Amino acid sequence: MIMRRIARPMLAAIFVSGGIEQLRNPKPPMQAAEPVLDKTVGKVEDKLPDEIPTDTETLVKIDGMVKIGAGLALALNKFPRLAALLLAGSLIPTTAAGHRFWESEDPQERAAQQTHFFKNMGLLGGLMIAAGDTHGKPSVAWRTKRAARLASERMHGTAAAAGGAATGTTAAIAGKVQNVTDTAVGKAQKLADTASGKASKLADTASGKVQDATGSMKGAAKGYKKGLHAAKGTVASVLPG
Repeated sequence: MIMRRIARPMLAAIFVSGGIEQLRNPKPPMQAAEPVLDKTVGKVEDKLPDEIPTDTETLVKIDGMVKIGAGLALALNKFPRLAALLLAGSLIPTTAAGHRFWESEDPQERAAQQTHFFKNMGLLGGLMIAAGDTHGKPSVAWRTKRAARLASERMHGTAAAAGGAATGTTAAIAGKVQNVTDTAVGKAQKLADTASGKASKLADTASGKVQDATGSMKGAAKGYKKGLHAAKGTVASVLPG
């Protein structure tokens, strides 16, 4: 932690001082940047919106303000990773515009620009390390993957719970249907047994009554025959021989 508090201001110092110098005296960086801007921004200047500045002086001053703002943020440990990224983005065009050593014909100038070029490459490497420094915390990529994995596991868990609930509900419904069916079958069987018992009882009663009526008719027939024989005897006794 102490090393970061010391190293970050040291790394940011050259950018803050360079940005202040660009705002105070923009002509030297403007002269260095014009050839590069003519080859890049100059080709698409007509296609850009009017709100986007394209003149060299404005771009140089904006670059200086970025260096000052991001440099102070890095030195004060305020959003250090973002500040390092902004400084790295500012350093690349500055190096490409101001230290094109391969275009220098003078050996001394070429050597000086080459030194500045590789010095800036070293600064760029330091900024990349600062931008990737998470203070021992998981990186954004790791946290993103972990969040996606946890979300996937939660979705699978929810789906499994929903499937289990659906299975349980189906089983409960099937059990209730089976109970209702068994109850209905039992009641129907009971009603059938009751109806069969009543029908058998009625049949027995009817059969007894028929037997009683038959016996009564037989008795009446015998009485009738006896009466008929008695009448014949009476008639025979009355008539003369």
